[in-house]
Amino acid sequence: MIERRFKTRSVAGTLAIAERIAETLMPTPRLVVLRGDLGAGKTTLVKGLAAALGAADPEEVTSPTFTLVHEYQSPKVRLYHLDLYRLETERELATLGLDEMLDASDANSHLILVEWGEKFPSVVARATGEIAIENLGGDERLFLTRVW
Repeated sequence: MIERRFKTRSVAGTLAIAERIAETLMPTPRLVVLRGDLGAGKTTLVKGLAAALGAADPEEVTSPTFTLVHEYQSPKVRLYHLDLYRLETERELATLGLDEMLDASDANSHLILVEWGEKFPSVVARATGEIAIENLGGDERLFLTRVW
């Protein structure tokens, strides 16, 4: 297991540190659970990761709270961003096509970032990493990245 800690003091810092976190997550395929309270910065981190991987500009990345899944594509990676906050059952989860995302056999690598994935044991069991985000007050955040 690879474990790294990062601390940021601003939104800009979170966006910038995402490049170093992206290096930890590659090579893909990976399913990474993003843990953190509401407002911890999970979507902000995804904005930075999408930019670092060349999949989307930060302003193009939005929270998939209501759509549940967003997909971004670069020449190197297909990035899926899921938000399971509103889901309650494994049956609801099954409708998102997570199995298909995990089994993608196209030429591109893929990275699946799942907010609130810890709600579902099946997601945790298939995860190959996690990023826990702790709000230290104001805009200061601690990121604990684990990849196995």
